[in-house]
Amino acid sequence: MRKRILFTFALLVAVVCTAMAQVTTSALSGKVAMAADGEPVIGATVQAVHEPSGTRYTTVTNVDGRYAIQGMRVGGPYKVSVSYIGYNKKEFTGITLQLGETYNLNAKMSEDASQLEEVVVSAHASKFAGEKTGASTNISQVQMQTIPTISRSISDLARLSPYANGMSFAGGDGRSTNFTLDGANLNNNFGLTSGLPGGGNPISMDAIDEMQVVVSPFDVRQTNFIGGGINAVTKSGTNTFKGSAYIYYNNENMHGNRVANTDLGERGTNRSTTYGFTLGGPIVKDKLFFFANAEYTTIPAVANRWAPSDNGKANLDQYISRTTKNDLDRVSKFLKEKYGYDPGSYTDWGADEHNLKLLGRLDWNINNNHHLALRFNHTANKAWNAPNGNSSDTGYRLRGMDRLSQYSMSFSNSMYSMDNKVSSLSADLNSRFSDKFANQLLFTYTDITDERGSNSSDFPFVDIMNGYETLADGTVKQDLSPYMSFGYELFSYNNRVQNKITSLTDNFTWYAGNHKVTAGFNFEHQLANNSYMRGGTGYYRYRSVDDFINGAAPETVGLAYGYNGVSHPNAEVKFSQYGLYLQDEWNVNDCLKLTGGIRFDNIAFDNGDIMTNNAIKDLDFGGRHIDTGLWPKANIQISPRVGFVWDVLGDKSLKVRGGTGLFAGRLPLVFFTNMPTNSGMIQQNPYNAVTTYNSDGTVKSSNPTLDKFKGGLVTDPNQIRDLLGAPATITPEQGTVAKTIGGVDRDFKMPQVWKTSVAVDYQVPVSFPLTLTAEFIYTKKINDVMLDNYNIKNNTSEWEHLNGADNRLIYPKDFTYYSNINDACVLTNTHKGHGYTFNITATAEPIKNLNVMAAYTHTVMKEISGMPGSNASSAWSGLYTVNGPNFPTLQNSAYVIPDRLIASVSYKYAKEHFSLFYTGYSPAGYSFFYNGDVNGDGIKNDLMYIPKDDSEIQFASDADRQAFWQFVEQDKYLKNHKGEYAEAYGARAPFVHRFDFRWAHDFDVKIGNTLNRLQLSVDIMNVGNLFNSKWGVAKNMGVCNNGQILKLNKIENNTPVFSMMKSNGEYPTKTWDFNHNYDQCWKMQVGLKYTFN
Repeated sequence: MRKRILFTFALLVAVVCTAMAQVTTSALSGKVAMAADGEPVIGATVQAVHEPSGTRYTTVTNVDGRYAIQGMRVGGPYKVSVSYIGYNKKEFTGITLQLGETYNLNAKMSEDASQLEEVVVSAHASKFAGEKTGASTNISQVQMQTIPTISRSISDLARLSPYANGMSFAGGDGRSTNFTLDGANLNNNFGLTSGLPGGGNPISMDAIDEMQVVVSPFDVRQTNFIGGGINAVTKSGTNTFKGSAYIYYNNENMHGNRVANTDLGERGTNRSTTYGFTLGGPIVKDKLFFFANAEYTTIPAVANRWAPSDNGKANLDQYISRTTKNDLDRVSKFLKEKYGYDPGSYTDWGADEHNLKLLGRLDWNINNNHHLALRFNHTANKAWNAPNGNSSDTGYRLRGMDRLSQYSMSFSNSMYSMDNKVSSLSADLNSRFSDKFANQLLFTYTDITDERGSNSSDFPFVDIMNGYETLADGTVKQDLSPYMSFGYELFSYNNRVQNKITSLTDNFTWYAGNHKVTAGFNFEHQLANNSYMRGGTGYYRYRSVDDFINGAAPETVGLAYGYNGVSHPNAEVKFSQYGLYLQDEWNVNDCLKLTGGIRFDNIAFDNGDIMTNNAIKDLDFGGRHIDTGLWPKANIQISPRVGFVWDVLGDKSLKVRGGTGLFAGRLPLVFFTNMPTNSGMIQQNPYNAVTTYNSDGTVKSSNPTLDKFKGGLVTDPNQIRDLLGAPATITPEQGTVAKTIGGVDRDFKMPQVWKTSVAVDYQVPVSFPLTLTAEFIYTKKINDVMLDNYNIKNNTSEWEHLNGADNRLIYPKDFTYYSNINDACVLTNTHKGHGYTFNITATAEPIKNLNVMAAYTHTVMKEISGMPGSNASSAWSGLYTVNGPNFPTLQNSAYVIPDRLIASVSYKYAKEHFSLFYTGYSPAGYSFFYNGDVNGDGIKNDLMYIPKDDSEIQFASDADRQAFWQFVEQDKYLKNHKGEYAEAYGARAPFVHRFDFRWAHDFDVKIGNTLNRLQLSVDIMNVGNLFNSKWGVAKNMGVCNNGQILKLNKIENNTPVFSMMKSNGEYPTKTWDFNHNYDQCWKMQVGLKYTFN
């Protein structure tokens, strides 16, 4: 009855989430007591031996009978012996230590003065032998070898965490996820994407010894993330020479090509070959060891599958664009003959990718008390990509309609390459000075470089729109959609990022009776150098193909350039972070452990590399000013944390754990370099002359400067600059007002959240291992990040509103302080935002070698801004809002998967290995928003108001009205939210169920007396799609214009009039349709691996 009551209480308490980040080792602790009366044994000797390497760790128990050993090698098996004069010696074998966790091993000593003998115990530990206060997912070598994977990437392995969504965890932005390798920072710190550096995979899976995914560790040693963290440690050599050689291969014939019974057309070349080897062993037995890994991957691929049409009609299922072959041939011939420029092919989009990974590691057992690990790795990756989707510095951005799509085509010389290089080293010294004092000293250095390249000669990038019509009354209406593009890719000229990170960490531990006190500091210095010029070779947009060929004036001209003759300008940010922390882990008794600590972090920026633009500083934004020569003031962030773990029954079968505390993270550095890049002191970024349009395609305004460009393209950047009337030189005293200004609030603070969690772990008393875990985490944002456009007036009391149920603001003509400034976005903080995550996980081994896991996770996260872009302007304007991005409200996080199911089954029978991994989830959230600018803020991301009935909306025609209500009634989200504004990312795509399968067979290879292994493997991702082309395929809103179902026709007397948007000339009748994308289909890979020892 007592167990039932305690178990029921524990379940009511619910869950937690945590563990470590930036960790490199494991630990062992416990208590030694007399078997007869439970009295502590003082001075007992505890020795742990890592059997593969002979590495020894020795300590003695204190006055409470407790012992602790820090800084131990991850893995095992370990043999642990406990001895005391006059008592039987006890040995424990088969112990495996997990990364970042403390293994709890208690011993009961029996006195036998007449006959002393060893007692050997083969360990089959409880899953809950580790002393963690929060949730973590440890991924072992065995799991890495059995999980189905083709990419062999970190994100593929992270799927085993129930909180994962790619590199995003628990609703956080993947760009802020902290990834460390042997303690070294290997993050994508600059944050252009959420992918890891080195092409997304900076380390070979065959070089990783163990990986750990964490969400909110209550250990104050951990910092620099607020969502999730991934820690990985590399393999080490042992006393036995071991190695492997492997090859993995797939091609286009091992890849599905049908979605929903529709063939996707010609596959093209799409294959990958990976070669690699590992080798490790002793240099000096029991003393010095090495490990090495090399891996090379080549991927002949295609960057684009869209092809032009013969008749001007698009076919989404076949990847046929409406752009005609005839028009593409006309433009290509014209460019070659008039300008001597080759735009490339529109049929051959070869995009070969190459990736090289190298790693070397040394482990030195200096003596039993000092252990040093040195590691160096280098990764180089080169990949080709299609041109940017639809970004442009124009008077009207063609959102949702890409340059390579059903609407438009481009040429192959508009592709760009990404050259990624990563070099990293770490030195980790773990020392034990006595039974009471231990220390870890960790030094790391990482150099990350990302640079874009192109096969194009220097030539302006040109967009051409889909023509226009002249009405009977002479009114010209532009078709506001793309048709064709060519030239040096808009964002790739002089596009380079370098990030250097140096860190030093020291953790000193004092074992004082029932207390383990840790004091430490860490120092990190980062340098980010960013070269970024959108339109560095010039940018043009024409209204039609005929206008371009006939030399009509373009509707947009733009240029980014360096001042004072600098052809490759760059911006730099440098900062240092200092951290101090103190923590006490108190074993209150044998069943309860409390942890309390506090951390102080201070970030100091270097103002020496930036300049004040006096012309910008003098601007008065309603009493606010922007100084481009000052970074945020130094500020100390305080992060107190407490945690607990309670062994309810005293036998580790039922544990309740949890904690609460503050966590500080980082912001992608790209949002800092925006300030010097857009300061108007380094470069003009960019200088434009544009045409603006009303929602019906009629011209609202046109810059007369555009007439200077009649007669054809001007290709020399200096001549473009002169015709635009832009300044060639600038001085700090003089300054210049850029059209796009970036700033950082002087009181800006790095992101910080408050997390509270509680968890229950239960080992079910059945005949086989069966464990249940339930976890709950609540997150409150203390300092979140947002952008404030200073150029928009914030006093809206005199502004008008729309009439009717949708009464959103109407922006007046003078809503900006300065009409010659597009935006002046300043990085600042908000205290709004919250969320929670609930998870339940079950693991079991019902029979030997059959491992089963299942988990369900529910996540909610509300925030002001997910910063959806890679520069301040796009991150600000990219928000879906009702009243504009300067007046945002809490919205769903774009990074959340509200409900996620995962399950895995792996089984080994004789020489056969089988594993199946299942994921069920809604892959994306979509927003219903208008096609057009309803509130007049110049941004076309206005969330739709969902009317209750006809009285709340005006239509241009009865046909539009009928089509709209038929669409609403078939859509679950719209039907259930009538009378409300649509939520950003509120319409979730239908659930997808995907199964990944792996099979492997071992062949014994005997050489002399040594038995080696040759393994043949087959991995099939989305294996269900192999049998049914609808299975495992996500659905999207492409069939209903990606949520833009209503087009703004006009506004009369503050009442908007809408028409129903058509798709391919027809009214949409359904919200969701299958994503006809090659990546949705099944994919197979075969592997061959030879392992010797």
